[in-house]
Amino acid sequence: MDYIKKIRNFSIISHIDHGKSTLADRFLELTDTVPKNKMRSRYLDMMDLEREKGITIKMQPVRMSFGEYTLNLIDTPGHVDFNYEVSRSLAAVEGTILLVDGTKGIQSQTLANLDLAKKENLVIVSAVNKIDLSQSEVEETKTDMSKMLNVPEEKIFAISAKKGTNVEGLLKAIIEKTPPPEGDSTKPLKALVFDSKFDSFKGVITYVRVFQGTVRAGEKIYLMHAGAETQIREVGYFSPELKVSKELRAGEIGYIATGIKDPTKIKVGETITHSKTKEIEPLPGYHEPKPMVFASVYPEAADDFEMLKDSLNKLKLNDASLTFERESKEFLGRGFRCGFLGSLHAEIIWERLKREFDMGLVISSPSVIYQVIDKKDKGKFIFSTSDWPDRSTIKEIREPWMRLEIMTPISYLGGVSEALKDLKGKHIEDKYITQEKLILVYEAPLRKVIIGFFDQLKGVSQGFASMNYEFIGYKTSDLIKLDVLIAGKKEEILSKIVNTEDAFNEGKKLVFKLKEILPPQLFAVPIQAAISGKIIARATMKARRKDVTAPLYGGDVTRKMKLLKKQKKGKKKLKLKGRVRIPPEVYLKMFSA
Repeated sequence: MDYIKKIRNFSIISHIDHGKSTLADRFLELTDTVPKNKMRSRYLDMMDLEREKGITIKMQPVRMSFGEYTLNLIDTPGHVDFNYEVSRSLAAVEGTILLVDGTKGIQSQTLANLDLAKKENLVIVSAVNKIDLSQSEVEETKTDMSKMLNVPEEKIFAISAKKGTNVEGLLKAIIEKTPPPEGDSTKPLKALVFDSKFDSFKGVITYVRVFQGTVRAGEKIYLMHAGAETQIREVGYFSPELKVSKELRAGEIGYIATGIKDPTKIKVGETITHSKTKEIEPLPGYHEPKPMVFASVYPEAADDFEMLKDSLNKLKLNDASLTFERESKEFLGRGFRCGFLGSLHAEIIWERLKREFDMGLVISSPSVIYQVIDKKDKGKFIFSTSDWPDRSTIKEIREPWMRLEIMTPISYLGGVSEALKDLKGKHIEDKYITQEKLILVYEAPLRKVIIGFFDQLKGVSQGFASMNYEFIGYKTSDLIKLDVLIAGKKEEILSKIVNTEDAFNEGKKLVFKLKEILPPQLFAVPIQAAISGKIIARATMKARRKDVTAPLYGGDVTRKMKLLKKQKKGKKKLKLKGRVRIPPEVYLKMFSA
């Protein structure tokens, strides 16, 4: 059992863009985990989407060797929409590095991730990053972190992840301060599934932390929550690519290739044991996240429904916070109502469906769950605008509200306050973190938060303001359904729920936005917003002009007029019979509008 004393399991947590992935790169170089000729920037960001957006979306484990120690690092996302990824990674380790950007200081997600680490009773080693930049306020940030963590300033590391300054000292501190994992490799197997992915040949590959026992390829295992047995194809660890090993023992982090081809059988939080010890007590799983944003997703081609179902099941293996269930609409056919933790989460899922599974999709506008009380005092949850009841039957409407904590430098307070006014929320309090920085606490409807507010906040603060939010309950609101008609046809998928007093302005904004982003047609297209059949806003998209006289090179002017008259007649027919096809990109642009 001496081997376990030389294991250290840890993660890196921080706000988005504070340098987690760059620090992980330096650790990989320092430990010679990745050969120099294969090293690239942000090595642990495995998806092209992560590289394009410059953010970490998925946690990524890697095993490193440093001297006599085996180090298991889990790199984590920083955006609030991927908080569930962070919580699962923290349950698999004993220590964490709390990283703060010296140019931006403590931000909202720093505090949220710190709270998660404290709940897991992890050892926290803190560091200020980007000390190589001239605008970095190292001493001020250290002072703020010292107060936040209640530790002396000299205990906080000052590093440059980009240049490698003091990175080796930080790694040695993690080894020194993080306790080795507990566990007995001779006891019955208990392994916790903290992530998984699908492989066409190996079946579902589970990412596990082994808490006790030993597991080897060829053994029969039992999935305690699913009640399923299977024979292991392969075990190994993350290098960070999958690397086969003889066994996984207590205290180690690695993977088990289960051979199971049905992705629905394995969930995050599952306990794996041997078939012969299936009567043991399972490990406590994870708290299931509650989706906050909903949107309908349909295949462009009706025949692709089963492919979409299979794709969503495989994605859920790799993203446990995604939820979905079947639904069908007369105008769209069969599809799924999907639940997401936030708007960025939804955008990432759609991009992954398109890239990884080559799916053509039709996506509805994002929505939240509304609670409608009818005149018979019966309550009903509404997940989609297409299910919105007639106004005459509604007694009361309730919508979800969130508690927002906006952290901002005081110099940007004016712009941030203006952005918050648009939410029509309620100001609760201000908390001063330092003389230059404070937290604005607001309560606001989630409906207002999910559409573009995060981008607006970043814009008015030049990226220095940050936000964290949590659900607080349902509140009564005066809401109404706004319908959208394109060429006289109601496009249910573009309908949205708005405040009654804002209906006219929202309708006007909606039709002019659609006019800008809809592709031009061969005929003029009226775009209208309506409430209960009454048109409240309209914009007309001009017909795409084709120069039918281009082939003419002289002759009588009547020839030209004849062609133009014929074109006009054709456009008139198209206007009566033509149908506007809305590409999926339009829905995505409306989503982020």
